[in-house]
Amino acid sequence: MNDTTPNLVSIPVGDAVLEGDLRVPDGASGLVVFAHGSGSSRKSPRNNFVAEAIRDRGVGTLLFDLLTEEEDEQYETRFDIPLLTERLLGATEWLRGRDDTAGLDYGYFGSSTGAAAALLAAADLGDDAGAVVSRGGRVDLAESRLGDVTAPTLFVVGGADEPVLSLNRDAFARLDCEKSLEVVAGAGHLFERPGELDEVADLAADWFETHLG
Repeated sequence: MNDTTPNLVSIPVGDAVLEGDLRVPDGASGLVVFAHGSGSSRKSPRNNFVAEAIRDRGVGTLLFDLLTEEEDEQYETRFDIPLLTERLLGATEWLRGRDDTAGLDYGYFGSSTGAAAALLAAADLGDDAGAVVSRGGRVDLAESRLGDVTAPTLFVVGGADEPVLSLNRDAFARLDCEKSLEVVAGAGHLFERPGELDEVADLAADWFETHLG
């Protein structure tokens, strides 16, 4: 499968069928499953920017809608972290059942509320999760399971995103695994200024290239 070619897939998880974009560079040793934040989707421009940087390092990516269109219209469902975690784990199982992705190491990239689901999924998978990266994540929403995460975990937070930075520092102290907390100086929650998202993408790509495969 060529990285430059979008591969639109339908992923059955429970009673739902979720749309995704799976791209795996030739020779990939790992694959990163993305968990977007509330109100976002597989088309998130920020996550797609980061995904491209990850694929440039020879690691595959899956961006998919964690909710159906009907579910996404319900505000409460967007913050249903157990449901989002179930969807992430279901997508991982689906990847394991495909000939082209079955043998890869899996990592998770979560942004905002999606970061909590990424951490909870990693906690459930234990040593079967290869790495986790959180971008501006509501990692406090996974507080009860942080000590169960064994995958190498990177938190990336904007220096000006003070409430989220404080939550990340508290959660970071609870992690008992290989870990790093990177603060992008002056950046807000969305990393909108020139060069800020590039820094996030480089940090994430480095982390996954190091720890997957």
